[in-house]
Amino acid sequence: MAPPTDTGQPGTILIEKIKAKDQRATPWNVIVHNDPINLMGYVTMVFMRVFGYPRPKAEKLMMEVHNLGRSLVWSGGHEQAEHYVHQLHGYQLLATMEKSDA
Repeated sequence: MAPPTDTGQPGTILIEKIKAKDQRATPWNVIVHNDPINLMGYVTMVFMRVFGYPRPKAEKLMMEVHNLGRSLVWSGGHEQAEHYVHQLHGYQLLATMEKSDA
C-alpha cells in the first residue's frame, strides 16, 4: 500500500490513514476454487493441514469446492488471509481472497 500523500487539503493524511486501517480491519474471505488437477482426498488433507480442520469439516468444504466450483474456507484479518492464500498456493490449490460483505 502506498504511503499517504499530502494534497494540501487539511485532514487528507488522516483520512488516508483511516481508510487504510478500515481496509485492514474489514474481514477477508479465503476462497478455494475448483481445478481439474487436485484429487478430492488431497484437497481434504490440505484443509486439515493448513487450517487444522477436523476431517468432516475439511471434507464438507472440499465437496463445496467440487460441486459448487468454490468454497469460502476461512474468514478473518487481512494479513492472516494473505498467509493462508500463500500456503494454499504452496500446495498448488487455486485460492483467492476477497473482502467480506459482513
